Amino acid sequence: MLGAALAADGQGTIDDAWARLALLAEVSDTLIRTLDAGQSADHLARLVVPRLADWATVTVLAEDGADQLTGRAHRDPDRLGDLDAYLSGRTTGVRGQSALAGALGSGQPLRLAGPDVAVVRDAAGPRVQAAFDRLDATSAVIVPLGAHGHVFGALSLINSGVRPPMTDAEVALAEEIARRGSLALDNARLYTRQLQVAETLQRSLLTPPPQTQTLEIAVRYRPAGRHTLVGGDFYDAFTQPDGSTVLVVGDVTGHSVEAAAAMSQLRSTVRTLACDRPGSPADTLCRTDAVLTMTAFGTLATVLIAGISQTPSPAGGLQLRWSSAGHLPLMLLTADGQVRILDTPPERLLGTGTSAVRTDHVTGLRPGDTVLLYTDGLVEQRHDGRRSTIDEGVSRLREELAELGGVPVEQLCDDLLRRVLPGPADDDVALLAVRCRP
Repeated sequence: MLGAALAADGQGTIDDAWARLALLAEVSDTLIRTLDAGQSADHLARLVVPRLADWATVTVLAEDGADQLTGRAHRDPDRLGDLDAYLSGRTTGVRGQSALAGALGSGQPLRLAGPDVAVVRDAAGPRVQAAFDRLDATSAVIVPLGAHGHVFGALSLINSGVRPPMTDAEVALAEEIARRGSLALDNARLYTRQLQVAETLQRSLLTPPPQTQTLEIAVRYRPAGRHTLVGGDFYDAFTQPDGSTVLVVGDVTGHSVEAAAAMSQLRSTVRTLACDRPGSPADTLCRTDAVLTMTAFGTLATVLIAGISQTPSPAGGLQLRWSSAGHLPLMLLTADGQVRILDTPPERLLGTGTSAVRTDHVTGLRPGDTVLLYTDGLVEQRHDGRRSTIDEGVSRLREELAELGGVPVEQLCDDLLRRVLPGPADDDVALLAVRCRP
């Protein structure tokens, strides 16, 4: 189509053809580098300005047809303020302008010149109209953006002043650019939608923890900043019928909607079994593993269950009992600022389909002591271009925790995340801190 248009136009030279092919290659190469729809829209607008137009906008529609986001570019940086004022002040979206809506419906480019360009001039207030007038639009081509038979936006290419309207060859090139850009934008839209579904599902299941007369509990969840999708990290805290408090942290393998769904199943199973027939953490893990085997869970997970009894320990404090299915060790920050890693011999993950021995471990807690449960996203991070080992990450976490003695438990969680994860997380992080009240 592009070659035919070049020949029909009569203006295309060999150099022109190579320049067009180079632009198309740049469009494809640039847009596949990100799955952020907003960045893709901005990249697309900048790629066509000033080569095809003086300024351009890329509008992507939401599911309800409203304008969801807009990328923009102008060959004159001093005019970006006017362009932003026009875009932010419009009272109608793309579908609210009949000519543009018609172009979207037909799937064909819409050419505008002279007085017809006014159809993209929104009927907003004087300030917005003045901004559009300063943009000095003299001709425009609106190219629909669509993929898989669905139109979801528009690429608007506008010329100003004495620059002539786009030629047939340029319009054909714009169509091919829009086609390639549409595929990248559609992938970004689908990715964003799937990410939102998974993250919404995950956050909806991470309920606020209970607060008791003896325990103060704080929780945090941070999704991965670099993975394709959220994963299966979770925490839970609830009170059993006998008044004991159960703390749970776990991590289902994978990063997908399926991982989030598996996390939901696992979390619900643990809570149901622990409440239906209260027992030791090791007993709950054994019964959970048996249920996962019977229901063909289909994946692996690490889980740590800890219980804090309301009955005072022989030493006068509370008693912490826990069991771990391949999860990272608990950390105990004592009231006097010392940190103990409650490390135990490793035991088998959940979901292997093979029964395993589960062991309970016990330690006493004194008023002011804080217990920390966390997932591996907090300790396996990149530093200085190298991914830290679990041992290195646990050691660093211990050092940071030791400096937060006496800090309120809510602030402690925030400070830990800020210190250990100053930038985007490589993996999901679930964090639960419980402090024995004085």
